[in-house]
Amino acid sequence: MNARSRFACLALCLVAAGPFAAAGASRAADSSEGPVILVAKPALRDFLYGATILIAKPLDNGRHIGLIVNRPTRVTLGKLFPDHGPSQKVTDPLYLGGPVNTETIFALVQRGDNPGKRSVQIAPDLFLAHDREIVDRIIESEAGNARFFAGLVLWRPNELRTEIDRGFWYVLDADVELVLRKSTEGLWEELVKRSEMKARAI
Repeated sequence: MNARSRFACLALCLVAAGPFAAAGASRAADSSEGPVILVAKPALRDFLYGATILIAKPLDNGRHIGLIVNRPTRVTLGKLFPDHGPSQKVTDPLYLGGPVNTETIFALVQRGDNPGKRSVQIAPDLFLAHDREIVDRIIESEAGNARFFAGLVLWRPNELRTEIDRGFWYVLDADVELVLRKSTEGLWEELVKRSEMKARAI
């Protein structure tokens, strides 16, 4: 079994370890608007989405794409690809980005222009790359401005809006620095407190 195959098995096991329920969104995440940060409310006890923070981006027809940004794994790129020198230099953990396409490594990179090959602009100066060639190039030359994920989140048309209306998420403006913060420990608690204070002030 090669390194990429071992990675696929690992990521699938991470997701299969518990039930999956897609958690969703309100008017702030309308497909006509920009990217948002989703902060799981304390009452959301879902195995995958409980105590998580996501960045979500509208696509089209009410669909959204997103990444969980505070679920580091115990795996690094160096462990996955021991024969790839540039991967050995990436000491940050691989993150579990969501339950979709967990066999794929995605790179979320901060840069001024699109890295290419159908990469998706998630927010100003923030792009999601999925093409293997582009991801490899980011690992080799831009790893300091990137975070690497196994899998992502995809919402069906209007699914995210329904979830926000049901009260699953606090919704905040997208913040690139927050999404790429070096350590995510305690970040969920910080954003829940900020969201609750904001809600009380309204």
